[in-house]
Amino acid sequence: MHVSTPRLELSNKPAALVLRAARLAGPLFRDDAAERTGLSISTVNRQVSALLKAGLIRERADLAPSGAIGRPRLPFEVNLAEFLTLGIHIGYKVTSITTHDLLHRVVGAIQIPTPEADTPEETLAAIGVSARRFAERWTGKRVLWVGVALGGRVAEGGIVDHPRLGWEGAPVGRVIAEAVGLPVSVASHVEAMAAAELVLNPVDEQSSFLYFYAREMLGIAFSVGGTVHTPTAGPPVIGHFPTGATTLLDPRRTGRLEPAVSDTGIVEAAQALGLSVTDVEGLHGLARTGDTTARALFEERAEVLGRTVGLIADIFNPDHIILGGQAFTDYPTTLPTVARAVRETSIVAKRDVRVSHSGASVQQQAAGAVSLDAIYSDPLQAITLTA
Repeated sequence: MHVSTPRLELSNKPAALVLRAARLAGPLFRDDAAERTGLSISTVNRQVSALLKAGLIRERADLAPSGAIGRPRLPFEVNLAEFLTLGIHIGYKVTSITTHDLLHRVVGAIQIPTPEADTPEETLAAIGVSARRFAERWTGKRVLWVGVALGGRVAEGGIVDHPRLGWEGAPVGRVIAEAVGLPVSVASHVEAMAAAELVLNPVDEQSSFLYFYAREMLGIAFSVGGTVHTPTAGPPVIGHFPTGATTLLDPRRTGRLEPAVSDTGIVEAAQALGLSVTDVEGLHGLARTGDTTARALFEERAEVLGRTVGLIADIFNPDHIILGGQAFTDYPTTLPTVARAVRETSIVAKRDVRVSHSGASVQQQAAGAVSLDAIYSDPLQAITLTA
């Protein structure tokens, strides 16, 4: 049983550099890989040979130039025929289970209600059984690794404190590893979402970005130089931040960010205003059909979120701000309001604000990034651990 804490970085190990070149630009020749990675051609040749032996890449003889002799003139690419990874995102209400190929693409996905049980171990065991059964559907494929992303603080060995779920010292890594029978990596979900952005956009690896997530929970992560910062004390907590003045939101007048703008918070505000909704999807439906109160609620949430993003950005001063989570992506009409609030709050006149490339699949992409982290960071060592 192997449980690890993912590195959440763009690795500079030679095998990792060659595999990343194949993932981003394959099929490519060895001399092209040397140019892209900065490695010598002899080093590239050794890494290509090792990755071929491990099965992580494959050669494309059908793409060899006419008259070419010898393997250096055979292009290579990531082997998508044999391997998958398994991602699990444990949310407060919903858990998603996904399979990913070695390009980080979602191959299959299911969602289950996050099980309610007397102990975290029982909840995790139930999730593990569902994950194992889902993985068994993919006959003819070898599942290499499991990645678990969830809220709260993740310690070494996949031990998790998750106040929202009432977990303290929950052995997430061990229970999932025992249930699925594969190596497991466990990470805080907002940091994992930031890592997914690195996987999707490695051209920005030398820049810094602030990742701001909002849905049922709110959180931030900071990446600089191709590495997501993972504080030993756990991810930054922002749910208690003051909202400032609100008109429609926060009917209980907590003055705190998460109770006011989370999905649960905005539904409670809608109900206090007399709207007949039970979930945020219903509120979206009202807003899209012209309900002025529903629209005003989303506009005010966008205003509060934008002010908070602007204040936090002034602390980190990143090159980019990336907005992730369904609070931004499920009702994009309010994104101009978010951008305006950021601009009016921040001391920097023109912040570069972007919406996550993951869109509504952000939780799935986060779990996928964790499941692929060991392979992307040190592919040959990862294959050894899965043997």
